[in-house]
Amino acid sequence: MFENLQERFGKVLQDLRGQGRLSEDNIKDSLREVRMALLEADVALPVVRQFIEDVREKALGEEVARSLTPGQVLIKIVNDELVKLMGEANAGLDLAAQPPAIVLMAGLQGSGKTTSVGKLARWLKERQKKSVMVVSCDVYRPAAIDQLRTVAGEVGVDFHPSRADQDPIAIAREALEAARKRHKDVLIVDTAGRLHVDAAMMEEIKGLHAAIEPAETLFVVDAMTGQDAVNTAKAFGDALPLTGVILTKTDGDARGGAALSIRQVTGKPIKFLGTGEKTTALEPFFPDRVASRILGMGDVVSLVEEVQSKVDQDKAARLVKKLNKGKGFDLADFKEQLEQMTKLGGVAGLMEKLPGAGQLPAHMKDQVNDKEVTRLIAIIDSMTPQERAYPAVIKGSRRRRIAAGSGTQVQDVNRLLKQFTGMQKMMKKMKGGGMGKMMRAMQGQLPGGFPGGFPPGGMPPMR
Repeated sequence: MFENLQERFGKVLQDLRGQGRLSEDNIKDSLREVRMALLEADVALPVVRQFIEDVREKALGEEVARSLTPGQVLIKIVNDELVKLMGEANAGLDLAAQPPAIVLMAGLQGSGKTTSVGKLARWLKERQKKSVMVVSCDVYRPAAIDQLRTVAGEVGVDFHPSRADQDPIAIAREALEAARKRHKDVLIVDTAGRLHVDAAMMEEIKGLHAAIEPAETLFVVDAMTGQDAVNTAKAFGDALPLTGVILTKTDGDARGGAALSIRQVTGKPIKFLGTGEKTTALEPFFPDRVASRILGMGDVVSLVEEVQSKVDQDKAARLVKKLNKGKGFDLADFKEQLEQMTKLGGVAGLMEKLPGAGQLPAHMKDQVNDKEVTRLIAIIDSMTPQERAYPAVIKGSRRRRIAAGSGTQVQDVNRLLKQFTGMQKMMKKMKGGGMGKMMRAMQGQLPGGFPGGFPPGGMPPMR
């Protein structure tokens, strides 16, 4: 998300370089670019107008600090206003209620609501150490009940059964009673979605809300619907006492207008971002971190948190121990590193959080992608255990066999072995704690020349 905004803000910074102070003229030109960037990102027009006015007011007369350029001063102002626009700080879930705390999920059909129930249940279970039960009150779409049962089994939380011939309020009350008996901390209630906002839908969900009195009422909305997402959130907010928003499918939205508009238009905070299809792809929404991503400064804090929660620490520790003993880094280790990267949201998810990644030319981004990682893993899977342990034995006939087995070309196998050789040299620097030397040696090693980054999957073993 935010690729277009990153590019436009990068251009603003570039245009301001070399100028001695922020003047009315260069501020005017820069803010014209910022305004166009926000409008192209589908940010609500009233929000854009207020944002530009706030930035202009703060920028006029700002003296350039001794260590800053005019571009950096303006970017700092824009950053502060973006954070303010999106809500200043992370708005966490308020579950300080008599257990079980009830979370009611509302939204239109197709917004990713049922999947978000599973993601949130997993997040509460793994990150907050809560015992969770989920229930579906969507009696209009029987497949929704089966879908939630499947998702609950995948994430390992209790599922309260329901049927299409039941009343939604009766289902919710039964589930609440069951959650109490099983001493659950949280009950998440999935509700029926519609293809559009209608009076009958609103009346039903208002009745459901009144009957169970949830601690949190979250509106789930598809980021890819852009301005419509904001309008729909406002309609739900007028009918229900919403406590927050979950913005889904943000991995498929390059604009990000909904994320910048919702708080200002509805008065409700975004609490989570859905960043992919997997049940692990849910992130708490931190306005300061999102602003940092928009301005191309990355989000290292979120990346570190993901590494801590998603990377297999035991495998990483074993690899570090192996390297410190002087044993070689082989292709099986390389594959393991590639797989670790996919757990961090793949190359796209990783690049979004790395400072400066947004400024890379498009052709470089195209060369560094998740398909390439999948291809590399397929090539290694086509090798024998001996070949993975001793890559030097992979000569002409073996390379042809590996290429045929993985559905790739011989040049793809050659490219992987070349990347692996570079990675192997870097890993040797790990011996004796030479992490700093290794990091410096990695400059420019990504396919496509990603400066200062990692080869695909070639992240240093993290622990």
